[in-house]
Amino acid sequence: MTATTRPAGTARPTTHRTEHTRIVSAPAQVLYDLVADATRWPAIFGPSVHLVHLERGGRGERFEIWALVNGEVANWVSRRVLDPERRYVSFRQERSHPPVAAMGGGWLFRELPGGRTEVVLRHRFAATDDDPATVEGLLRGLDRNSAEELAALARVAELGHPVEDVVFSFTDRVPLEGPAEAAYDFVNRADLWAERLPHVARVELTETVPGVQELRMDTVTADGSAHSTRSVRVCRAPEWIAYKQLAMPRLLSGHSGLWTFTEGPDGPVASATHTVVLNPAAVAEVLGEGSTLADARNHIRDALGRNSLATMSHAASHAASRAADRAADRAADRA
Repeated sequence: MTATTRPAGTARPTTHRTEHTRIVSAPAQVLYDLVADATRWPAIFGPSVHLVHLERGGRGERFEIWALVNGEVANWVSRRVLDPERRYVSFRQERSHPPVAAMGGGWLFRELPGGRTEVVLRHRFAATDDDPATVEGLLRGLDRNSAEELAALARVAELGHPVEDVVFSFTDRVPLEGPAEAAYDFVNRADLWAERLPHVARVELTETVPGVQELRMDTVTADGSAHSTRSVRVCRAPEWIAYKQLAMPRLLSGHSGLWTFTEGPDGPVASATHTVVLNPAAVAEVLGEGSTLADARNHIRDALGRNSLATMSHAASHAASRAADRAADRAADRA
């Protein structure tokens, strides 16, 4: 559903309004909690790639988000206000990405009989111009992303398991004996991973926009099985690389990750954080009859953790080699 409002007697862009709804067989509180916790969005919502909180306190928050819009990664800064009593979340883009001039809206969760909920997602927006083709493109993007987000909420909430049993995060860390930026460079240059990492058989990396990459990769697990993955990555040198997996193994319905490279009090450290959404319907098929969600969590924790630790260990060796080369160059200069 869409509507437009043009302020009388002004040259301001037209305000457009949309509303998307879905009936979900889950309690309103479960759905509200999924929307309220934005940190899990990149794993749960198809369009979301990465999110960084800039402010967070009380019922308000401000964050920068990267998301797929009409097949391309866009980013903007948003403010949200959470109202847990009404189960309402309002949002407003503070800094929009052209051709969006302004964007706001809200999430509403209406309780229905039988433990069901009507989820309502509303948007109001203005384009940087009133060109019909521009507006139509924005409407297409909102229609696509809103439908995907509502479907994702339903998919997780209707699994019949507590959310914390199917959506979880974990982090591994590796100390560095060289500069953090060298470890960042190793992970950033994923186009070289087939030569540098034993668990990577093939890799294809494209970067049409600086700092935004698409990565296609074939990996081999410890048991010898091969997996093909496709991810979109957002790189902020030299601090972090975030990614969202677009093609996943059967056991997962969502996976996002974050590599960080920091100078801590005890020296530089690399870390890898994974947030995943399990696919309970595939547990028996993949792990065998009688396997449980706990078995699936352990399996995913081990498989993903092993690969990211291997990558960070090689990145640490690369950083140490870089530090040794710099030390040798300084010694040669002094000589």
